[in-house]
Amino acid sequence: MTRRMLRVLRTPLGLTTSALLAGALLLAVLAPILWSDEANVVDTDRILAGPSAEHWAGTDNLGRDIFFRVLVATRLSMELALIATAIGVVVGLLLGSAPLLLGRRLGRLVTTAVNIAVAFPGLLLALFFAVIFGVGATGAVLAIGLASAPSFARLVQTLVAGIAGRDFVSAARVAGVGRFRILVRHVLPNIGEPLVVNATIGAGGSLLAFAGLSFLGLGVQAPSYDWGRLLYDGIGMIYLNPAAAFAPGLAVLLAGLAFNLFGESVAKGLGVSVVGGVPLTAEAAEGTSIQDVTQSGGIADGPDAAATELVLDVRDLRVTFPGPSGPIRAVRGVSFSVRRGEAVGVVGESGSGKSLTALAVSQLVDDPGLVEASRLELLGTDLRRGRASAHRHLLGTSLAMVFQDPMTSFNPTRRMGNQLAEVSRHHQGLSRREAFARAVDRLAAVRVPDAERRARQYPHEFSGGMRQRAMIGMGLMGSPSLIIADEPTTALDVTVQQQVLDLLRAIREADDVALVLISHDVTVVGEVCDRVLVMYAGRIVEDLPAAGLRASAQHPYTRALLAAVPDMETDLDRPLAVVPGRPVDPSDTPAGCAFAPRCPLADDRCRAEDPPLAPAADGSRVACWHAGEPLGLTEHTGELIEVDGR
Repeated sequence: MTRRMLRVLRTPLGLTTSALLAGALLLAVLAPILWSDEANVVDTDRILAGPSAEHWAGTDNLGRDIFFRVLVATRLSMELALIATAIGVVVGLLLGSAPLLLGRRLGRLVTTAVNIAVAFPGLLLALFFAVIFGVGATGAVLAIGLASAPSFARLVQTLVAGIAGRDFVSAARVAGVGRFRILVRHVLPNIGEPLVVNATIGAGGSLLAFAGLSFLGLGVQAPSYDWGRLLYDGIGMIYLNPAAAFAPGLAVLLAGLAFNLFGESVAKGLGVSVVGGVPLTAEAAEGTSIQDVTQSGGIADGPDAAATELVLDVRDLRVTFPGPSGPIRAVRGVSFSVRRGEAVGVVGESGSGKSLTALAVSQLVDDPGLVEASRLELLGTDLRRGRASAHRHLLGTSLAMVFQDPMTSFNPTRRMGNQLAEVSRHHQGLSRREAFARAVDRLAAVRVPDAERRARQYPHEFSGGMRQRAMIGMGLMGSPSLIIADEPTTALDVTVQQQVLDLLRAIREADDVALVLISHDVTVVGEVCDRVLVMYAGRIVEDLPAAGLRASAQHPYTRALLAAVPDMETDLDRPLAVVPGRPVDPSDTPAGCAFAPRCPLADDRCRAEDPPLAPAADGSRVACWHAGEPLGLTEHTGELIEVDGR
């Protein structure tokens, strides 16, 4: 940041505006000390005199030197403008952060109020508040500060919403970090640059607005004076001495330009785009026992000899979002259980509900999403009921979430060791030094070389594979019983992918940790996991052992996914196999089997009745009316897809 600021100062515009702003601030400090006496001397012999060598801008109706009064007025003008800006920034931060701090309902009310206030012109709001708070400097400061707050709040809302969706914020939530701490430690540092730029530009606007209120007689009152007050007095003698109005007007113009142009120069240097006067960032989610409910019935609730080994128990999980034509059912009745030490793979195309299921289990589905389930238990604790603080502690210590993109998994403004240490400090009560030492130990545990030195580095100094290892290390800061890895090998090269998968396997075997691995690659899941869940259109359509995956797959969708993965025996002279058609739109799920429009075996029954997830002869479960029937060689839209015998 320092280097970028130096580049700004080297540009002609940056150098000029910096010098102009520095001169104005220096004048605000020194002018009252140096020239107060000259500005307050009354000379009745030179009342309303014009410009001269002795009085550069002439005199007022008491014979006082207008030029010296303009210089002295710099302090009060700048001081009041900066105070008003500070009020606007603080109130804007509170209002803009409300959706994150207060939750859905109260946050929506605050957002609505801000949107209404933004619709009114700023000067109109300033006049409205000036009438409420009364005439005078104090009332004008409050009026301008509150009038500028809505636009600043709107900017904060936009920036906070963009950062709140990042993986490192989700990781902090999983770790049980509170909303206020997330705002202060993770969100605000990442939106600081555009806020500083906006505040700088806003100071210029406040200066002009304050001068306007004083000019209208609502701001500074005699015997005090600022530039607006001097402009008001100068207008009364404009025909006798135009310089009396020109001098304070020029001071307001130059100071306002200095703030605004300096703000735009800083924005350019920091890579912040200023659109319509509003700065925005350039960037402006061995035999696992799987149980599934069907549409015609549920899972028996009788005693289970292995119930004490259950780590995660999910039944009839549903996730819906409001849509223009009714609720969108993104996850439709998903049920499964994971026991200690078991590995469950979840596969399917994008939009099938894999990641959303993981987010729902981790309590990370944001408003307006609605999560419902007949059972949602982690280590025997019902996550649907009880105190949120207790749930945060449980999730923070017993569940580790490894996100898809290692580039966004960490807060770029904080050192790696401090980010890992936050979990232990928050949940285990360790001191700063003890928590940092544990962070170093966890980095070493996930095979990060020279862990102590690495812990003092920033995320951008780590490679993609190292960041993913560090993300796993963050999950191990507690004593996790379950690791949910959502596409942990995305954007990594093949060698690093294998290293990450080997690391997850080693952790699972060493500490008897349960693993849920989400992936697009069905063959990778087959190698790492004990059982595989295949999801399509928000449902589990097949649940089968990972061993002998190709031979035991019965659902046409599962077999199509397997066929789409090339291997060493793939005929390179033929087109690569693909799954025909397009995935189902969650807002328009067809009646019957959702895969029917893409399935070569579909008949009238498939298009009318949705098949239940029923037990198959080999102990797996499959939701298909034609499970296991041969598909042969089928042509779809000019592309050949061989899904039998692969």
